[in-house]
Amino acid sequence: MPQTPGADPRPLTGEPLALDLLNTRWIDAEGRHDLLETVEGLAVWLAGPAVRERTGPGVPADATTLARLLRTRAALDTLVVREESATPEAAEALNGVLAHGHVRRSLGTDGLPHTRVELEDANWAPAWHAADSWLELLADRPGRIRPCANDACILHFYDISKNGTRRWCSMSGCGNRAKAQRHYARRTGA
Repeated sequence: MPQTPGADPRPLTGEPLALDLLNTRWIDAEGRHDLLETVEGLAVWLAGPAVRERTGPGVPADATTLARLLRTRAALDTLVVREESATPEAAEALNGVLAHGHVRRSLGTDGLPHTRVELEDANWAPAWHAADSWLELLADRPGRIRPCANDACILHFYDISKNGTRRWCSMSGCGNRAKAQRHYARRTGA
């Protein structure tokens, strides 16, 4: 019987799948963390809503799935900083992941369009869907893909605020720390 994964320890969840994959690494008071260092961490990530919503159940939490996800995350790491360090190799790496699946569209007998993703095997599902999620974000509002404004934070988010001015991965974490630092600097004259 498969073991139930533990709780997700990450400080930021609920982002679109591509950014959720990037956010499997974070920094807190205890140091740097990487949820995808182990297959157990992979199982926690696969059980999350961002993944299950796109891939459904049944994705194996094994070394093959993990290797494919790490490959995708490495490409996204480079692509998320488009102007400064994106390379043709990063685009090629992401396209290599996308080559392992495709979207099949058809007209159903009910007269409605149907869309189905077909993959080489289930181990490609999380990596392929994360790469596809990245393309969707770029097609929608690429300027809304942002890193947290806290220089000590490595998380990313998709700004869905009405006016598009979100700066922090979370107001309760990085946002409050920044406000407290500004307040302290004003009070001490630093």
